[in-house]
Order: sequence, then C-alpha cells, then structure tokens
Amino acid sequence: MSTHSGGSPTEFTIPDALPVLPLPDAVVFPLTAVPLFVQSRGAIRIIDDVMRGNRLLVFVAQHNEKMDGVTPEDVHRVGTVGTIHQMARTPDGSVRVMVQGIERVRLLDFVAKDPYLVARIERAPEQAAAGPELDGLRRAVVDLFRRLVQLSDELPDELAVAAENLADPRQVVYFVASLVVRPDTASRQALLEMDSVAEKLRRLVDVLQNELAVREIGRKITSDTEQRLSKKQREFILREQAKTIQKELGEDGGDDSEVTDLRRRLEEAGLPDEARREAERELKRLTGMQPGSPERGMVITYLEWMVSLPWNKADGGTIDIRRAREVLDEDHFDLDKIKDRILEYLAVRKLRQERGGGTEPPRVTGDSPAREPILCFVGPPGVGKTSLGQSIARALGRKFVRMSLGGVRDEAEIRGHRRTYIGSLPGRIIQGLRRAEKKDPVFMLDEIDKIGADWRGDPSSALLEVLDPAQNHTFVDNYLGVPFDLSQVLFIATGNALDTIPGPLRDRMEVLMLSGYTDEEKVGIASQYLVPKQLAANGLVTGELVFEPDAIRLIVRRYTREAGVRNLDREIAAVARKVARRLAEGERGPFHVTAANVGEYLGRPRFFDEVVERTSRPGVATGLAWTPVGGDVLFVEVTMMPSSEERLVLTGMLGDVMRESAQAAVSYVWSNAEAFDIDPKMFEGKTIHVHVPAGAIPKDGPSAGVTMVTALASYATRRPVRSDVAMTGEITLRGKVLPVGGIKEKVLAAHRVGIRTLILPRHNERDLEDVPAEVRAALRFVFVDDAGEVVRQALTPVEAGAEVR
Repeated sequence: MSTHSGGSPTEFTIPDALPVLPLPDAVVFPLTAVPLFVQSRGAIRIIDDVMRGNRLLVFVAQHNEKMDGVTPEDVHRVGTVGTIHQMARTPDGSVRVMVQGIERVRLLDFVAKDPYLVARIERAPEQAAAGPELDGLRRAVVDLFRRLVQLSDELPDELAVAAENLADPRQVVYFVASLVVRPDTASRQALLEMDSVAEKLRRLVDVLQNELAVREIGRKITSDTEQRLSKKQREFILREQAKTIQKELGEDGGDDSEVTDLRRRLEEAGLPDEARREAERELKRLTGMQPGSPERGMVITYLEWMVSLPWNKADGGTIDIRRAREVLDEDHFDLDKIKDRILEYLAVRKLRQERGGGTEPPRVTGDSPAREPILCFVGPPGVGKTSLGQSIARALGRKFVRMSLGGVRDEAEIRGHRRTYIGSLPGRIIQGLRRAEKKDPVFMLDEIDKIGADWRGDPSSALLEVLDPAQNHTFVDNYLGVPFDLSQVLFIATGNALDTIPGPLRDRMEVLMLSGYTDEEKVGIASQYLVPKQLAANGLVTGELVFEPDAIRLIVRRYTREAGVRNLDREIAAVARKVARRLAEGERGPFHVTAANVGEYLGRPRFFDEVVERTSRPGVATGLAWTPVGGDVLFVEVTMMPSSEERLVLTGMLGDVMRESAQAAVSYVWSNAEAFDIDPKMFEGKTIHVHVPAGAIPKDGPSAGVTMVTALASYATRRPVRSDVAMTGEITLRGKVLPVGGIKEKVLAAHRVGIRTLILPRHNERDLEDVPAEVRAALRFVFVDDAGEVVRQALTPVEAGAEVR
C-alpha cells in the first residue's frame, strides 16, 4: 500500500506488515513530527532493526505503562505509521528519536510476538466530506487557535501563521491537537480513533474554547486594576476622530485601507529597530499627505519594499551531510576538492546548529559574529561553475538567486538609487532577496571577472561591502537608507580569470579553481549526465539512442576542443535531433552511435592532430599556453634571412613580456652557440624572424621562453623538434628555466592533442599533484633546470635531421 505524507511530494510505500512500537505515555499523530525518548531494551531493538531497513514502523499507544514484555492485549488497535528521521544515543544507553507520522492505520492481527510485535495492518483514512460545514469548522479551529496563541506566552506567533496556511482540515486537526490537547494518552488516543474529520474538529473547538475561557479569566483577574486605555486603544480613537474631521473637510479618500494594510504588514514584518523607526516615520508622513500628492506614491512604494523584505525569515532546517553529498554527486562529475570544501562548510554549520542552539553564527570577538564564507569559483567555460551553485542551494535546502555581473557598469545596480530620483529602486542585491523571500539564500554573482566601470561609478568597489564578512551584516542600500543583514547569505562568485578581478575584491573571497576536464572525464560526464539529458530534451526514451564510449571519445577529440563540455553537449544534442527526425519519419530504433558512424551524424571532423605536421621541419617547436578558457598548444616558428645588419623581427600579436622573452632567447642561443654545435657566425648579417601563429590572437607571458630557445636551436642545427614533445618555462640570459603557472591546464591541453613527452621546469614538479592520475600515467615528464637540457631532450638525433628548404 502507498500513501502521501500531507501533500508532500515524497511518496511512502507502506508494507502490509510492520513492526509495532508500543508507547506507554505518548500518541503519535499523522502528519506531525514528534520527539520520543525510548528507554526499554525491546523498543531500542525495534528502532535499531528498522533503522537498517526502510525506517517505517507502527506507533501504538498502550493501555498501561509497562516498559517491557508488552503483549497484543496491552496496546490499542488504532495507531500511526511513521518514519524515523533522526536517532541519537545518550550515554545511559537510552535513545532519542525524531519521528514523522504518516498515516492512520488499524491493526488487524499480529504475525509475530517475539522478539517484538509485528502486526498486519490496513489503512484507516479519516472520513472528510468536503463542504461548507467542514470548511467552517476548520476556520473556527484556526481562529480559536490564533486567539489562544495571542494569549499564550509559551506558543510563538509563527504557529498561528502556520495553522492559517494549512488548507487540509486533517492537517489542521493534527497540527493543533499536537499543541493544545491535554498530554494524557486517553484524550489523544480518543481523538486519533475518531473516524470523522468533522467530529475531530468539533472536539478541538470544545477544547480550544475551554482553554480560551480559562486563560481569559486569568487575564481579567490580573488586569482589573488597569483602567487606563492602552496605547493602541488611544491611537484607534484618535484615528477615528481624524477620519471624522477629514470627512467634515471633504478630504476623505479611499486610501485609508491602504495605510491600514501597510501598518498591519509593518507590524508583522519583524523589522529591526532602526528600520522600524524609519518605516514608522514614513508611515506617519503618509497619513498626513493629501491623496493627490505626487510624493504619496513614492512613500507607498518605499513602504511596500520595507514590509516585503525577509528581515527575519530564514530557511535554516536540519542539515544532512550524507544527503548533501548525494546531491552534489548527482549533479556533478568529479570536482572532489570543490565538493569537499562545500561539505566542510555544511559540517561546520551543522555543528553550530546542534551545539550552538540555532542557525545564527556564534560571536567570536566583541560584536563581530562568525560569518558565512564567500566562495569564488574560477575556471574555463563549461566546467559547471554556475550549476554547482544551484546544487549547493539544493543540498542546503535554501533558495537560489543568480545575478549576472557581466557588463554591469553602474554602481547603483549594486547599491540602488537614492529615493530622490523618480522611478528609483533598490539595488539588485536587495531585489534578489525580495524574490527569494528568505534572508539566507545561496546568492550567485555570475561572471564577476567581467564587471565594468565608467563615469557612473565602479560596481566592483560597491561589491567590497557586500562581500566583506566584517561589514555586510550592516549593508546599507541607497534606496532603503537603513542597514540590512547580509551575513547569513551564502555568496558564491564565478569567473573565468582572476587577473581581471580587482585585488581588494579578490582578497575578500575564497578562490576555488576549477580546471578543464580530461578526455576520460568528458566521456564519463557525457555518459552519466549529457546523454540522458539530451534524450529527455529531444523526446527520446532510454534505449532508442545508444552512444558507445569510443564514439563519445571521438566526438571529444575530433569535433570539440574545449576545457569544459558545452560544445560536447551541443554535438550530442545534434545527434539526438537527427535520431528524433528519423524516428518521426517512421524508422525503427534503436540507433547505435559508434566511432565508425559518428561522421554520418556530425559530418567531417573539425579538428585534427597538427602537431606532427607543424614540427616536421627545423625551426618549429611546440609550446604550451594558459588561456582563460583552459590550456592550449601554440607553435613557435623561426627563420633567418640575410640582411645588411642583425635584426630581430617578432610577429603574431605578441605582448611586451613575450617580446622580451624572444630577445632573451636569441641572446642566450647566440652567446652559447658553440655549446649547441652552432657556428656563431651564422647569426651575423641575418634578420631573425620569430612568428607565433595564430596571428589574430593576442599573446603574452614569459612561459614560451624555452620554446623559443628550442625553435632557434632547431633552425640553427637543422635538426627538427620531436613531434611528440611540448614544453613550457621561462628562460633567463644564463639559461636557467624558471617555473610558470597554469601547469594543470597546460598538461591537459598537451594530452588532448596527443603529446607524449612534456618538458617542464623542475620547480613545477609539485604542481603535477593536481593533474588526474590517468593523465600523468599517459605522459612522460622531463623536469629541467637549464635550457641546454631542454634542447637535448627536444631535438631529434643528428642523423635524423633534415635540411632547411
């Protein structure tokens, strides 16, 4: 049998027989969560067994208070099927559990009595005939409960709001009953056994009226001596008098209800003291304005923003670390370091909840509380930065807000416009929080490296306050004019490069680097995520289109060349569309995509291995480059021509640093010509031309120094560079090879184009720890300190040389 838990999207399948947990002094209602303290050994054994299974069992009240040796005659025949959400053991051996009631059931007979009771059950749904009577009873219970909450110090106001939001009469019954029905087992069991929801509601009306009468009598006794009017009463009388005066003056408008509604919402919004004072001041101004005043609309808009912001509404909730890991693994392949950092954050927050008694960050020094971390994901396009933020929000159970900063140039986009301007609004930070309706969402600042600046201000400077954990608890939007607490917002920034992010802004964030994927990782991502996604997007079912791993690998290597998987996703989508068309035209599947027939779906390959062709003659060397979209391979070409004087010509849109590297390379090779078996006179009266394709792409940086030395030595000795070798490293005039950055991205790029040997600076050896193990195993690494070692490793033997043509 199956049932739903109170309209929850989670569906529970309830077996026909379940273990029975007798309760000597408690009754578990359906659709409610309740903590239980279990001491008897038999009950603890039941809990241990079901925790290893589906966590379902039947909670049934006892006729007596026996702890052990409970028989079928000791328990009632109506109980509640429930699930155990959490279990904790105490030092004395007892157990505390948090259980969730699901459905009322009736015990038919017992199929086992040892080591504990197991009963055959059937659902016992309540009778709830929809109609005006049932709806009237529900409203009566909710109204009485709201009055009781107002009179009770021990019942928070949020409970009344929660009861009003419950539309199902059965939910109202059990929610209110769990809070107001006397705690004795007999009263609660009697309510549980009633079959009619209307009858249950009538019983609750009686209970609530009795409780209200008792409390109102007690309140009247304590307030008999207070004869003066309360402040609210005086304000009410004065407002009524003001209305009468306005009517006599002919100034009575239809806007009073709007002011009253704003006043009510202001009282319910839970604003901090400073914000409340400002809102009340504006509300006071509003009551004195003429209905046709132009400023009236501006004040009303401001107050609407003030009362609609989530000043004290947070998701919070219990954090399940295991569930969070499952969510992250479901949505993203690999990225273990990023996932570990997120789980560390969740673990810290969970401990704060359990040991600190809430979700508010603890105070660490003076008035400065511990704040949420501010993470910045930096990596090439298509590696999953934005979607990772969505997964974090799902794992946390929080709302997700995304704000794209690409091309933003106006500071007011962040801080908002001042209210003096017509049509002014708060900044996009406050707007995002209003949409989320919570004060602790996951807030993604996308493309933070592409933020601009002009005469309207510098948005990156405005972000300094937003992203500073020591300041953002008092963030002041220009429109609101009062502090708003952003300290519980989990800000996540994304970007493709760190260089364009201003230093002070970068300093406020914890940077997590996401590198490109290897070919095998892309095959795994495509198989587990992209192919199922495109099958569903194109109306295909599992089995109609099957991709062989070799086919995906061929698409990765011959039809895409990227660090991420966006183009791979597009190519898979193109194949799926073609298959969908063939199915729609009447062909029968399934269709298998193999390495042999990929071209039938995608046409001729777009990329090929050009390393061997490029380096087949002297004077061409293969280097490695880092770009904002991942690593790449570049070629350095050298030639010489007779001229009247020695000159160095550099082409290929080279930056200043790269041009200086070329000059240093020429000076080093010329000054050490004899060590390389080169005639020093070869450079005299020559123009040396160094070119780095492609000429339309700007290039800069010192890491091509060893590649230029190798290309010069190759041309001068007429020995080609080995076609399976690539290199990177900065060169000095003494021939020392200095370390460079972006090693992981460069290694992945070399592996992607078929390089087998990599020459790296010795000081970069430790950077290989970040490279996937399968890539390290497929490559041979040569670590060098001197440029002479580079030349010896890179050039082909003398007998294999070719003459320059």
